[in-house]
Amino acid sequence: MSRPAALVLPPWLAHALRAQRGPVPWNAVVRGALAGGPLLLVAVLVGRPSIGVLAALGAMLAGINDRPGSRRVAVQRLGVPALAGAVGLLAGTYAGQYAGAVVLTLLLTALGLLAGGMSAVGPVASGAGTQLLVAAAIGAGMPLPEPGWERALAYLAGAGWLLALRLALPTPAVLTAGDYRFDGERDAVAAVYDAVAGLLDAVGTPDAIARRAALTAALDHAQDALAGPRLRRYASSSSERRLHAQYAAALPLAEAATALAWAGDAVVGRASEGPRRLAAAVRGNTATGPLPAPSRSAPALRALDDALLRAAEAFDRGGDAHDLHTRRRTLGSLVRLGLGSGGREYGLRVALSFGASAAVAQVLHHEHWYWLPATAVFLVKPDLGPLVSRVLCRAAGTMLGAVLFAGFAAVLPRPEGLIALVAVSGALIPVATRHFAAQTAVVTVLVLALVMVGGDPQASWSRIAETLLACAIVLIVGHLPMPKDQRGGGVRARLTEAGTAAHAYLAHVLNESRAPGAGSGANGTSPSSGASTPNGVTVSVGAALPGEADDRAARWTLRREAYRALARARAAIALSEAELPALARHTEGTDEVAAILERLVDTTTACAVHLDDTGRLSRRHTERLTALLDELARHQRHAGVSLPDAPDVADVLPRQGLSA
Repeated sequence: MSRPAALVLPPWLAHALRAQRGPVPWNAVVRGALAGGPLLLVAVLVGRPSIGVLAALGAMLAGINDRPGSRRVAVQRLGVPALAGAVGLLAGTYAGQYAGAVVLTLLLTALGLLAGGMSAVGPVASGAGTQLLVAAAIGAGMPLPEPGWERALAYLAGAGWLLALRLALPTPAVLTAGDYRFDGERDAVAAVYDAVAGLLDAVGTPDAIARRAALTAALDHAQDALAGPRLRRYASSSSERRLHAQYAAALPLAEAATALAWAGDAVVGRASEGPRRLAAAVRGNTATGPLPAPSRSAPALRALDDALLRAAEAFDRGGDAHDLHTRRRTLGSLVRLGLGSGGREYGLRVALSFGASAAVAQVLHHEHWYWLPATAVFLVKPDLGPLVSRVLCRAAGTMLGAVLFAGFAAVLPRPEGLIALVAVSGALIPVATRHFAAQTAVVTVLVLALVMVGGDPQASWSRIAETLLACAIVLIVGHLPMPKDQRGGGVRARLTEAGTAAHAYLAHVLNESRAPGAGSGANGTSPSSGASTPNGVTVSVGAALPGEADDRAARWTLRREAYRALARARAAIALSEAELPALARHTEGTDEVAAILERLVDTTTACAVHLDDTGRLSRRHTERLTALLDELARHQRHAGVSLPDAPDVADVLPRQGLSA
């Protein structure tokens, strides 16, 4: 008797039921408990509860952005959105006071268009755009006695208090390494070595693809952790320079491990022991000790052994000035991202959703009308999940939060019980961010408690109705027809960025193979300090590598950019695939293009390692590159993706006289 087939949920529903997993971030829980609740308590004690409400709101929104990472990254991740929120609160307050309903709606719509386009730049910009709009809605729709400038300062004080807690309170990693300054950075660099070891263990198995993606994520996280805002461009202390050197030493290891995964031949178990010992040395801030040497029977294995030797030398030598193999984006490139197809599509949807919600809320003529447009802002954010998943989670979370708050409000003393509820909700936010419905429920309880402390009567049930109305508005706007060139614009913009970066990386490696010094093996360098992308845009690494003539460092910069861009494209495609069919069909075929680009970048990495070892490319490498570029050309036409012209691989064989 055959078993019944397992129930397969549609992607949009499966995403709504999926939650992130991991250990409880106890340090973030402590910060959340010490943020909004104590601020509200102080404000109530001095007789200014409305100031406490705004400060707690600033701390709450900053707490949503309080993710694992280094202190330096936290300054940017929490500080930039908080500044944008203060600007939004200021603008919304004065617009609400001096503009009529029609003018106010038009102003909020224009602000939504600006914030939506800005959100396409990256995660920090997305958080800034969200807080800008939410705070503008609160400023325009929440009746408070304070003037706009005082509201903005209170909001900034709340977010600044949480940021101060993030910078001052130690984390568990400090107890291990005994180094207070670089706890997040040290963990991030150690995770890179662990990811290299994991990839080496998976070489020759089906898990290799997932492990390579995990290595990319670890490198991205470490790069961000070390490259956060600083007073000086380069590391100033010996400890920080040492940490930078340890990160730089991981890049050739990652390159060799990727080349081994591309070849697919399993390596002996001891190959991963060296990276794991290096990870322990970084995490504990200790010496490496002896490292086991892998076999040197293949180019990638020889590269792995050489990289281990250089890593051990870098660990023992201490800190030198090392670049992080990343380039800061120029203002022009950021503007182009915001004005590109992805920014235009998202900006238009945000503007329509925010403006329509503000208009409907004012038509309803109730005092606290900010909830409707603020809810629409969160619902329209694509980085929180597919549209239907966001709507389902928001509706369920709001209903659950409203019911819970109604129960708490019936039994808790006022205001001390409500202040305690704010503190508990703030502590739960870092855990609740693993699922949008849970986060919504916690935030709903917190905001309703704040509103009641501020003097508003219980409004749980009206919040449910307004949330459902916002869900309907965002669903309608999300399925409105768009111009053909903007359907799936966010996904295609990310994929074009990834294709451009992949072609730049390939062009650089091919230029190395054609250079006069390419035949000198691992010591060969090319005279060029940059590579040109196929669409004619020059990608110069000279600015990123001042005083360094090491061509492989330039190559690592381009490789990091290619893998980072691919990871962003993959994330956008995964969200699009989980949309309803009416939206998902606009990005059909993009996942195949992304997969080909990943194989192209992996093959380029294998070519680079082989070139370092032998000074020339083999026929196997060039034939594989040619096949991938041909496959990419076919699939990009089918998917409607416009990628730049690919570099010419055909002239490598006759120039180098390659053998099979």
